[in-house]
Amino acid sequence: MINVHVSTRHLADHPASKKGQFAFAYQITITNHSDVKVQLINRYWLITDGAGKRSEVEGAGVIGKQPCLAPGEEFQYTSGAILDTPVGTMEGFYEMLPDEGQMIRVPIEVFRLAVPNSIN
Repeated sequence: MINVHVSTRHLADHPASKKGQFAFAYQITITNHSDVKVQLINRYWLITDGAGKRSEVEGAGVIGKQPCLAPGEEFQYTSGAILDTPVGTMEGFYEMLPDEGQMIRVPIEVFRLAVPNSIN
């Protein structure tokens, strides 16, 4: 089993803020709880802002890497998203290749991007 943990934060000092947009950082921790080595091959994100505008991001690896995780290992990275609204969501999946076997899809549950105190 592959576990994905997400934490987010608003970047109030980001240059996008001067343009009326909202920048967010998200930190991902991927932990390999299986008994085989896996490699992160591809990613897919669906980003939805508070007005319902959707954008998709997909491609090879994350932050220019396609990390391999042995059983019990974790990989952590930080990336970001810019929205036109103070609140939005992200969700998606990673495609990971076990040492022996077929590609597996690891879902990333919906998580919120929100400026502090913008929602109750």
